[in-house]
Amino acid sequence: MSIINAPRGTRDILPGESWKWSYIIRTASEAMNDFGFSEIHLPIFEHTELFSRGVGETTDIVEKEMYTFNDQGGRSITLRPEATAGVMRAAIENNLCVQGASAKLWNWGPMFRHERPQKGRYRQFYQIDAECLGIPNAAADVEVIALSIEIFRRLGLKNLEVVINSVGCEKCRPIYREKLLKYFEAHKNNLCETCLNRLERNPLRILDCKKEACGLIAEGAPDIYDSLCDECREHFAEVRAGLERLGFAYKLNKRLVRGLDYYTKTAYEILSGDLGAQNAVAGGGRYDNLSSAIGGGKIPGVGFACGLDRIMLVMEEQGCSFGKAPEVLVYSVTLDDSSRPAVQILTHELRKNNIAAACDTSGRSFKAQMKSASACKFACIIGPDELAGNSASIKNLQDGSQVLVALKDIPDYIKNLSRICHA
Repeated sequence: MSIINAPRGTRDILPGESWKWSYIIRTASEAMNDFGFSEIHLPIFEHTELFSRGVGETTDIVEKEMYTFNDQGGRSITLRPEATAGVMRAAIENNLCVQGASAKLWNWGPMFRHERPQKGRYRQFYQIDAECLGIPNAAADVEVIALSIEIFRRLGLKNLEVVINSVGCEKCRPIYREKLLKYFEAHKNNLCETCLNRLERNPLRILDCKKEACGLIAEGAPDIYDSLCDECREHFAEVRAGLERLGFAYKLNKRLVRGLDYYTKTAYEILSGDLGAQNAVAGGGRYDNLSSAIGGGKIPGVGFACGLDRIMLVMEEQGCSFGKAPEVLVYSVTLDDSSRPAVQILTHELRKNNIAAACDTSGRSFKAQMKSASACKFACIIGPDELAGNSASIKNLQDGSQVLVALKDIPDYIKNLSRICHA
């Protein structure tokens, strides 16, 4: 019988790596808290309509990449390909933004897209997501961008570039669409098949094509700035001024459209020079029409998502610290079977005192137990003599010293000794 492996495009996050993920999530959580964002947990699957209406029928995600199936009730269900639509759905359903209220929400977890696996890109991937709902002002855009930058600063990432653009709104985008349509029509013979399909349906998506020939054509396309309405032009100017006020360098990119139909006004990405072609570690923008697209009232929103796999890659390539790896501080060792109950009790008491401790549960020899203990800082050894004296021999496995300590005093003794060792 053949071995069953993980599906293509997925991977196991094993203990040697999972603690690094925990460090990233913990760091992001602290930053979110400092910016006033509250954590929210969402379903991993949603009704397919949420994404087809919210993300957009002409996007690559909806057209090609979603994991969609009918459940036993015949309902079309999709594993979430992104989190923003789900956050907005939750806000509408739970009345988080009624009567002008705002909500600052964040979450993290797995997303699913059926695309070609490559470095830093998986079919089941993990994202940190933050959304600021109910605030139309450019100051909210600036705060969201500042939040994403702050997370990366705390993680120690370097060599990052902030890229921004405006994609207009429902008032001015049709004007820009006509300009693009006219321009790309004149170059249609050199466009790839995908972009030819986009030409009539959504020519803005051609700007986002990663193929070299289409990219060269897109570089010559008219930019959106001359087509922006007064509201969008003023909003973009305020975003830029806000970033400059906070000392953030940024670069304008007229081709940045982010590939999702719900974006309006601000679109941005944070790029890393250490990831090659797939170099975005975070991306987001404003989506003031998403709520109405999925059946809610008018709720403006702005947010971002960043991929944990890509953050991990950049941090490892740049030699960033993940903090201290988890370790078992104490291993409780028994010299004979009569001492095993006392060792079990001691280990439990150490853990109750927030001391990471382990002991043998399979009846191994003293020698085998000491071999396991070698990965720890201290061994607490109990044999007949120690048992008779209600004590244990504490061996410092770093310098080989050994002392006898009463069982009741061992938690405090280990804490003090550990504190001295770290001083």
